Amino acid sequence: MRRLLALVPPGTVAVGAGLALLGLASYVHLAVAGHSLTEADYSSLSVLWSIVFTVGIGVFIPVEQEVARVVAARRTQGLPPGPVLARGAALAAAVLAVMVLATVAGYRVLADRLFAGDGDLVLVLIGSLVAMAIAYTTRGVLSGLSLFPWYGGQLGVDGGLRIVMVALLGLAGVSSPLWYGVVLVIAPLASVLFTLPPVLRAVGGGAPVPWGALVRGLGLLTVSSLLSQVVVNVGVINVRLLAPDDVATAGALLSALVLVRIPLFVFGSMQASLLPGLAATATTGDRAAFHGLLRRSLGVVTALGLIGAVGAVLLGPWLVGALFDAPDVLDQVDFGWLAAGTLAYLWAMVLGQALLALNRHRAQAAAWTLGVVALLAVTLAPAPVALRVELAYAVGSVVVAGTMALLLRGGTRPVPTPARPLDDAVATGVSGGIR
Repeated sequence: MRRLLALVPPGTVAVGAGLALLGLASYVHLAVAGHSLTEADYSSLSVLWSIVFTVGIGVFIPVEQEVARVVAARRTQGLPPGPVLARGAALAAAVLAVMVLATVAGYRVLADRLFAGDGDLVLVLIGSLVAMAIAYTTRGVLSGLSLFPWYGGQLGVDGGLRIVMVALLGLAGVSSPLWYGVVLVIAPLASVLFTLPPVLRAVGGGAPVPWGALVRGLGLLTVSSLLSQVVVNVGVINVRLLAPDDVATAGALLSALVLVRIPLFVFGSMQASLLPGLAATATTGDRAAFHGLLRRSLGVVTALGLIGAVGAVLLGPWLVGALFDAPDVLDQVDFGWLAAGTLAYLWAMVLGQALLALNRHRAQAAAWTLGVVALLAVTLAPAPVALRVELAYAVGSVVVAGTMALLLRGGTRPVPTPARPLDDAVATGVSGGIR
């Protein structure tokens, strides 16, 4: 066990414990909803789930990552994270405002096309985005300060509350998708309250951080993050758009994706500490440590992906029915394509972190763009809808991972020192402390 733990970055175990509970909560959430809702209502909840975790994660994880990157760099100089948190919160609020305005403007279209006319689910979507904006910004501070037990605690509280709330809904016989969606609002907000004390204790003061320290790479990073979530989540939405009457496939596909993406939950426990680790070695110019951490991370996710693939192919068709009461519309071949896509997606996530640590935001965005283009091409090909979205996930993920590998292999320049805006963020903090 000690040898195994030595392969992963520090903090992985602490974050992994919280993420395991959050992952379990996802299965409990969908399982109870699957047994409590009609096929049509579960399909609407599936679409809501996919949008929340496509758009929400896509736009707010970049804020978390940039906050964590700058906080980690300042921490090496003994500087407090307060000025970074202030800028990060302002950025998250601005992004959230744009998304809320767009959602309100498209309220009727979203309700009719995606939620079978249920406008309440559009309101739940807005509430979920607000909760995610707050949660991911605070997680950036916790990650940058290496407060991984608290980071894992936030994830664990979020997951634990989801399990309790959904269990109560199931026991009470609630059969409305609205309340199963509201859980996605209440649980993350409560988890933020739980982890506020360490953030407030560490926040500190100082001169404002230059906007460039966070904004310089945020646009490209947001593009990459959104496109990465499109690759992994858009299948359910595409089924609803391509075959509006096929409510069985949309629900079954979400259940199948939740199963085959178990390795992604495990990787999430490593990702929170992987980027700071890679960024630290890139900053110091330690190429051997950088490539060593990258190789070990690729080895770990490959093992995870292969183990998950075997389990998904052998047991997936039975598990989606037993756990989620999903219609029997997917077989082992379907799970094979989804598992292959997950393995390639894991590679892409690790390689993307390496590009980000090297400040190669443009290269990462280009790789995800090519992957989405490939995904769209396969989705529009003449074939059964379910097969198209499964192949699109696999092909898109392979294209992204392959492109990133080529970009890293061709990058012969030395591991760069931090870009000027990050230097300014540290220097500003020093001068502010002296004053």
